[in-house]
Amino acid sequence: MDQEKKLDYDKLLAKRVRDLKPSGIRRFFDLAATMDDVISLGVGEPDFSTPWAIRKEAIDVLEKKKIVYTANAGMVQLRESIAKYLERSISTKYDPEHEIVVTVGGSEAIDIAIRAVVDPGDEVLVVEPAFVCYAPIVEMACGVAVPIATQAKNKFKLTAEELRAKITDKTKLLVLPYPNNPTGAIMTREDLEAIAEVLRGTDILVLSDEIYCEMTYGGRRHCSIAQIEGMRERTILVNGFSKSYAMTGWRLGYVCAPAPLITQIVKIHQYIIMSSPTVSQYAAIVALEECEEEVARMIREYDLRRRYLVEAFNRIGMTCFEPEGAFYVFPSIQCTGMTSEEFCERLLEEERVAVVPGDAFGASGEGFVRVSYAYSLKHLMTAVERITHFLERHKGAQA
Repeated sequence: MDQEKKLDYDKLLAKRVRDLKPSGIRRFFDLAATMDDVISLGVGEPDFSTPWAIRKEAIDVLEKKKIVYTANAGMVQLRESIAKYLERSISTKYDPEHEIVVTVGGSEAIDIAIRAVVDPGDEVLVVEPAFVCYAPIVEMACGVAVPIATQAKNKFKLTAEELRAKITDKTKLLVLPYPNNPTGAIMTREDLEAIAEVLRGTDILVLSDEIYCEMTYGGRRHCSIAQIEGMRERTILVNGFSKSYAMTGWRLGYVCAPAPLITQIVKIHQYIIMSSPTVSQYAAIVALEECEEEVARMIREYDLRRRYLVEAFNRIGMTCFEPEGAFYVFPSIQCTGMTSEEFCERLLEEERVAVVPGDAFGASGEGFVRVSYAYSLKHLMTAVERITHFLERHKGAQA
């Protein structure tokens, strides 16, 4: 009997997928999960419970058995609530019927937005350091991801000069992720005006990932590039409920854009998803309409943690600029002489503290680590004690 032929999976798999690197965030999270007594500051997931009003609505919906498919673009009531929220928060109007689609988390929103506009060979400018998904999604769409490295001396803001230097006749899209993960940087209205000036007169679109828009500190309010004159018509705004409302597992996000763009974005959503989770959509209406004070309470607590970590890291020698958004700090580890990867591996092994190497977010993140403060203050204080012990050994070793 002939021996059964073995399949060569390397040949059968799509090369562009096979060559993708696994997420640098998940690698350290998974490693930490195999160890005892680890303090993990690696994952950007709120430690708060989803507000009770949201959970109660979900329970009521389950009891009433309203669990059916919704419209592809999402429930009309939810899209109307999103439109009202955006009008009051960023003073920008979107038509709920033609300019908003509800997605399975912000991640799907980013994916279908990029796939809707990127053709093979199109260049997509990705501001870095940045969340790990943008470049791989561009590559899976057969586009070319072009990083724009931002710098600590500029508080990791994108400057007009950095943008202008990367634009070519193949540039189709700019990914603008502010407030930023991993740095916590924000862009002010003045910063965005300078970016808008570069984009005017071009055909370049902007994907503005605003998932952390509620999380700004120091008295600043988030400003969207869609608010800047002439930018709404070229902006694809992505947002969601995971971070601001502590709804990570509810998997709900949305895309807002001019109708010609949304028409194509919805087509992709129809074929891969059909519609977002029905229970989550009902709950999200309550989140937008009834939970403003709950969100404010969480932001106040994040701010307390933020200020503690910035002071602590600067005190122990890990230079850290003051982030004004999201729930991450991005301290320098150059005082140790280690690479970001080495620092994180040794810190986890020696002190049982898990943080994420900065270069997981792009080459410009080398020399830094991302530390999430979506954890209790007690948790953070214990982690700082352990990191201090680690630095006392290794800063001395570098002298």
